[in-house]
Amino acid sequence: MIVLGLNAYHGDASACLVRDGIIIAAAEEERFRRVKHWAGFPSLSIRYCLREAGAALGDVEHVAVNSDPKVHVLRKVGYALRQRPDLALIVDRLRNQSKRQSIESELADAFPQSRFHGRVHRIEHHLAHLASSFLVSPFEEATVVSIDGFGDFSSAAWGTGKGNAIDVDGHVYFPHSLGVFYQALTQHLGFPHYGDEYKVMGLAPYGQPTFLPEMREIVRVADDGSFALNLKYFRHHKEKLDYAWRGGSPHVGTLFSPELENLLGPSRSDNEPLNQRHRDIAHSVQAMYEEAFFHLLEKLHGRYQNDTLALAGGCAMNSVANGKVKRRSPFRRLYVQSAAGDAGGAIGAAMHVWHQQTARQMPSSYGSKSTLAGDRISNRMVMDHAYLGPTYSDEEIARVLGESTAEVLAQGCHVEHMTDEDDLCRLVATSVAAGHVVGWFQGRMEWGPRALGNRSIIGDPRRGDMKDILNLKIKRRESFRPFAPSIQREHVAQWFEEDDDVPFMMQVFQVRAEKRDLIPAVTHADGSGRLQTVYRQTNPRYWKLIEAFRNLTGVPMVLNTSFNENEPVVCCPREALHCFLRTKMDVLVLGDRLVTRPSAKAPDSIETQCTANPRHR
Repeated sequence: MIVLGLNAYHGDASACLVRDGIIIAAAEEERFRRVKHWAGFPSLSIRYCLREAGAALGDVEHVAVNSDPKVHVLRKVGYALRQRPDLALIVDRLRNQSKRQSIESELADAFPQSRFHGRVHRIEHHLAHLASSFLVSPFEEATVVSIDGFGDFSSAAWGTGKGNAIDVDGHVYFPHSLGVFYQALTQHLGFPHYGDEYKVMGLAPYGQPTFLPEMREIVRVADDGSFALNLKYFRHHKEKLDYAWRGGSPHVGTLFSPELENLLGPSRSDNEPLNQRHRDIAHSVQAMYEEAFFHLLEKLHGRYQNDTLALAGGCAMNSVANGKVKRRSPFRRLYVQSAAGDAGGAIGAAMHVWHQQTARQMPSSYGSKSTLAGDRISNRMVMDHAYLGPTYSDEEIARVLGESTAEVLAQGCHVEHMTDEDDLCRLVATSVAAGHVVGWFQGRMEWGPRALGNRSIIGDPRRGDMKDILNLKIKRRESFRPFAPSIQREHVAQWFEEDDDVPFMMQVFQVRAEKRDLIPAVTHADGSGRLQTVYRQTNPRYWKLIEAFRNLTGVPMVLNTSFNENEPVVCCPREALHCFLRTKMDVLVLGDRLVTRPSAKAPDSIETQCTANPRHR
């Protein structure tokens, strides 16, 4: 059985393909369109998924979409009658819903040579979120929570997962939303673009919670764990805002009302320098989100009496809060998949439909331990890595380099084909230890927004000036934003205050106090680091690179940031090469091919580098 999962007509449009309960491929449309957070119908992602599976559209039996406009209809009507929002707002919402019901025609337009004969399933937005985490988690049972902006007239949902089923028994409905709260305050702080909330998280450690009383005026928590907005500070519930969700970069109009500026002071323009008031507001926004988040978790743990938590939704991208779950809630185990936001709903919708259909077809055996290959629980797979995107052969990489020979030679670059993986990793580790910036392009592209060692830029975490070097040479981003460490799983406890699996860079832990001065490039202002745990079994080459760096320096981690320059993360070798050539990156590794600038000549030998560094052991 083939199920195609879609996140369509929203930011981070995406597709995934599930065959017999196994995720064969998954990718976001932005990687192919080269527009950040691309919104619309993900036809190129669908094409990739079908190609990776060796299938045609006619082979697909089910299409699962992470939105169902027909749910919560009575609540929508009741809200419109009670609140009487602008007519333009109602018309706009109805128009958006009609667009989301045209999947069959979109498929026909995108694939005129292949006809879809299957069935389209529309899965409620938050159920798809919950399924995207729990149904690929390592948990037999868990409390399940989804928190985001809005989807299908609600902003949060929770319940329990057991085996292959999810029972949803609580929601927070429109117009109340922690996601809208965080996005509105992000706009107020002068970060206007869709997805800019991570900048507020990065800025928060530089401030103090001096505006927390005001935040509690904006967001109010309830005894049952839910939350509500003080709507006088917002516009989304009564006015038609300037939204753009189709065929390009998403855009959301100003969410906050003039009352918010009366409460917090004037909003910041995007080119205005940051001052301490802005930093304090950022800190207070994060503190308020955590207060509401952990209040909800406390109540849910008391209700369900389960120590495991599967978390999803756009707010599950708040890695700072996620990293505090063990310290500030009764939950002891947490799973957040690599695309926790709307993109991940494609996997959730597909897995939900697959389990539904399988239960109907095989009721006698469904739920038993599977004998299929792969790590599975209760007839479902465990998603322990995110390498689900396109990969490119050595021949394809060689062809791209050959077609760009003149450009490569014009910059004085040297190209070498490395036939021994150990030599490649040692040479690259030596270059990183020498302070060079390395583009690392390997294997299948990552699913989700994080670079996890296949489309990454690598640097030395020991250098206090590495952030400045990266921003000067490539990233050109705000100085307050931190860079992340990729650390071998077996060494986490020695370097961080918590010892846990964080394969998708979705949690922030405190670096041990005695280690912070050793890795200043990946230690944030508050002593934290947004780590990625690297496993030999899921990414052996990346693990081997870090091992080579550890042998040289005694540090079992590298600085890891996404391979891009103010664009979506690179997908194919040509994009990686062009990014390398137009920036000041020192070294590029494309599979087994090593491209080196004249400024990054390696030491005479690795032994010389080791001998020169007395701390290498």
